Amino acid sequence: MAGLSTQELTQIQETLASGKRPKVMFTEAAGQIAGQLGQVVQLDDPATHDEWILVKFGSDVLPFAPGDLSIPPKGHTVRKPAPEPVPEPVAPPEPEFMIIREKPVRQERSVSETPEVPAETSSVAPAPRKPAAKGPKVKPPAGLTVTLAYTEGEWTVGAVQGTKALAKPYVIKAQEALKMVSMLDVPGVQEAVEQILAAERAEAEAHAGKLRAELAELEAKLAELGAAGV
Repeated sequence: MAGLSTQELTQIQETLASGKRPKVMFTEAAGQIAGQLGQVVQLDDPATHDEWILVKFGSDVLPFAPGDLSIPPKGHTVRKPAPEPVPEPVAPPEPEFMIIREKPVRQERSVSETPEVPAETSSVAPAPRKPAAKGPKVKPPAGLTVTLAYTEGEWTVGAVQGTKALAKPYVIKAQEALKMVSMLDVPGVQEAVEQILAAERAEAEAHAGKLRAELAELEAKLAELGAAGV
């Protein structure tokens, strides 16, 4: 079964834009859930990741590639998934044992008695155990990236999981940035942050000194004008 074509992807994007969630069917490339139906909830950027189509299946939302999905035919009946095999409990290996029938003690018997024939030695081996069945393929969660950045005098924090932005970069205080970095044991990073803070502190002190000097000059001029008016 072929995956989604470019025209079908365009149709899905238009359906999402109208506020609806289009249905898709999983192909054989999706594994054990092939033939089942899901709902597309979001299309990410295909240039950043191969699996950029987010599909709701049951209570989960998982990413898939276009080859894992197709448009279900009209009148399609959902195939119930086969029940997952329950793995048999693994029992400790049983020791092999032998059953030996010893030859009975020879006794005197009459001529009419049938001579006993010694039983052959037999061995009983344990039955081979069936291998445990493998469970369904579970995709690992997408990676989480948290970024602390300093640009043009401002500290920002952002978070991205896979190709989805969880939090857009927002501005935080310099002391909060230093507190975050202090929890990391990375040589050189904390020193770099402290140097940036020291430079900002020195610039602020220089600006404050300049303002104080300008204020003192204005106060002296006001005092001079007040004395002249008297």
